[in-house]
Amino acid sequence: MNKKQRRMEYCNGDTKNRNPVTVGAGWCPFDFITEEIIFIVLDYLNENPLDKKSFSLVCRSFYAIESRHRRTLRPLRSEHLSSVLTRYQQIFDLDLTLCPRVTDSSLSLIAGSCGESLRSVNLSRSKFFTGKGLLSMVESCRNLVELDLSNGTELRDSAAAAVAEAKNLERLWLARCKLITDIGIGCIAVGCRKLRLINLKWCLGIGDLGVGLLAVKCKEIRSFHLSYLPITNQCLPAILKLQHLEELILEGCFGIDDDSLAVLKQESKSLKTLDMSSCQNVSHVGLSSLTSGTGCLQQLILAYGSPVTHALANSLQGLSKLQSIKLDGCLVTCDGLKAIGNWCESLRELSLSKCSGVTDEGLSCLVMKHKELQKLDITCCRKITDVAVAHITASCTSLISLRMESCSLIPREAFILIGQRCHQLEELDLTDNEVDDEGLNSISRCTKLTSLKLGICLNISDVGITHVGNHCSKLVELDLYRSAGITDSSILAVAGGCPGLEMVNMSYCKDITDVSLIAVSNCSKLNTVECRGCPLITCLGIAAIAVGCKQLSKLDIKKCCNINDFGMIPLAHFSQNLRQVKAAILLSAYLNFSFGYTTQPMTLSRSFAD
Repeated sequence: MNKKQRRMEYCNGDTKNRNPVTVGAGWCPFDFITEEIIFIVLDYLNENPLDKKSFSLVCRSFYAIESRHRRTLRPLRSEHLSSVLTRYQQIFDLDLTLCPRVTDSSLSLIAGSCGESLRSVNLSRSKFFTGKGLLSMVESCRNLVELDLSNGTELRDSAAAAVAEAKNLERLWLARCKLITDIGIGCIAVGCRKLRLINLKWCLGIGDLGVGLLAVKCKEIRSFHLSYLPITNQCLPAILKLQHLEELILEGCFGIDDDSLAVLKQESKSLKTLDMSSCQNVSHVGLSSLTSGTGCLQQLILAYGSPVTHALANSLQGLSKLQSIKLDGCLVTCDGLKAIGNWCESLRELSLSKCSGVTDEGLSCLVMKHKELQKLDITCCRKITDVAVAHITASCTSLISLRMESCSLIPREAFILIGQRCHQLEELDLTDNEVDDEGLNSISRCTKLTSLKLGICLNISDVGITHVGNHCSKLVELDLYRSAGITDSSILAVAGGCPGLEMVNMSYCKDITDVSLIAVSNCSKLNTVECRGCPLITCLGIAAIAVGCKQLSKLDIKKCCNINDFGMIPLAHFSQNLRQVKAAILLSAYLNFSFGYTTQPMTLSRSFAD
């Protein structure tokens, strides 16, 4: 009896229930595990996209199983669509954002290969297809529920008419499809009655007629994005009659003003999010008319709009369930902030980024009343001092996100209070502030931190960063841009204490060497490394990153004068997920010498499915 016969005897001679791929190729113990169990194992291999590729290369049986298991596909080149779709025939989600050239022939190929199994297609960065190709795809893919055609600047009403044939469509993005008019949208309104989300941002050819038709015909709409459309009050009554509407985005709709809103009588009891950003013609008068019947509103965005005065705050007093309000870029008065502090006790998120007029008095009064705040953004509020920080940290101890970039009047002593009182913090942005090592020592008590930004913090050194590295083990993102006091020793501490690190920015930290890159190469989840302007980094450090960080997708090594073509070779061999390399200066001379032409900043691409 030969070796193969002994194996078959060991398996009781039963080959009927074995995978036919392995019969005749030797015995495999995995033949006795059902495909459903192996599918469950594959479901856990999502952190690193290379893991499933490695699995498929084990044997022909695993290769076939992985092909049947995959449901999401992101091809890196459209010319390989034919071979990729031949292998993966059970695809639900097809993402073509890495394929800038997708023709009608490509869409016909997708139609023939995927058929009714396809649920979602993303063409938001693709061009060169027309309504004819879309029609062939939607006619074959009858179960399509999600389609992204954003940035389709050449698409016309014929393309919209083709989309209208997707009768089961629920989510549609048409942002910046500027040639589509009310006629095309009318076709979609009649054909796609199941729509729940539609995004028409910057569709300048669509007005009240098209939007009104959508509101009348598509009764299931939950999310309506109408930013920068030339619409007026005429379509608003139909919109507010939508019984399931939860999100309404009216950013930059300059045709809507106080006079048109004053006559509005409709209520929307289901609306939860309203965005009126950059609506310069709407004041507290019109806003009061629009929100009077929206008692369920939870998020209100009024960025870059009318001044936040006492009158505006009072007009929103009836929004008892409001949890989030964003006033970015608005002129804010002290009385306005105090008025906000007197209502809406359920507030969980407040954004005052780049708001002029924010003072210690107004902000302190507000946070003392809203002690349950979890997210606070006071970026570029340059008038606040340690007084406001003391009130924030004393009142809002449940903060999980605090952004306070460029608050130049806050002294270094105030940052100690953050670590002493706000232990739940997960995100902290201190870019361009006076924080020092003593402050970082205190902040390191915030052991739940996942994102810490310390760019242009000129008072910190290795001592403070070492404290962070030793105590904040959950850190995922660390930004040290232009923090000149940082050297290798602190990066070693971060790399050793924060194994889940995914992003690190060391740009213009001129004392950083290869030692730092070798250290962070042990962080297996690292996907973004920025070390622009670090003259001591060489090819050795880049090679370590390439070999150790398999998920590396973005690398910035501009102005690193000691890196040459030998540093690029390991990236080509080992960095299978690399999408972007910023290295124009150091590569241009090499490419000129080798190929005789100048080049733009380098971009790498792969010909395999991601």
